[in-house]
Amino acid sequence: MDDTVTSTAQTPCGLNHIVLNVRDMNGAHRFWTECLGFRHVATGRASSDGSKPMRFYSGEVDGKLRHHDIALVERANAASGGQALHHVAIAYPTEAAFRQQIAFLVARGVALHRRVDRGVTRSIHLKDPDGNEIELVHELPRTAWEGNIQAALDHAVELSIDG
Repeated sequence: MDDTVTSTAQTPCGLNHIVLNVRDMNGAHRFWTECLGFRHVATGRASSDGSKPMRFYSGEVDGKLRHHDIALVERANAASGGQALHHVAIAYPTEAAFRQQIAFLVARGVALHRRVDRGVTRSIHLKDPDGNEIELVHELPRTAWEGNIQAALDHAVELSIDG
């Protein structure tokens, strides 16, 4: 794996998914499925902090579901003008480009606060200058998650930032 520090940022291949804070999970579910046509593909595990589980939704590409394009998190403060964007995930085309981008950010002094290996992606989390959460991801091959999206999304291993 190439962790070489480059002098420029790696170019991402696009957005992987977005996570939105919503006031009413059932209403948001109906909107994203019945009005916009996304398919509900998984529901997150219950949190230890008592918050409601996240729900994951997918569109289709060439007749195949993605692991998720949109995820929804119910948050009480979303009703009172709270921030709607929970986080945005930016995809890198190869694991080498993903690792090079992380090395580039570390070399520039950007604080990384969370690293997670999931059944669908490898990811690192950071905040932009305005405090918005950004997740950088490298997606695992479709064969690793296609047969059971729920199980793949349930799998999450927190790792140390430097490990």
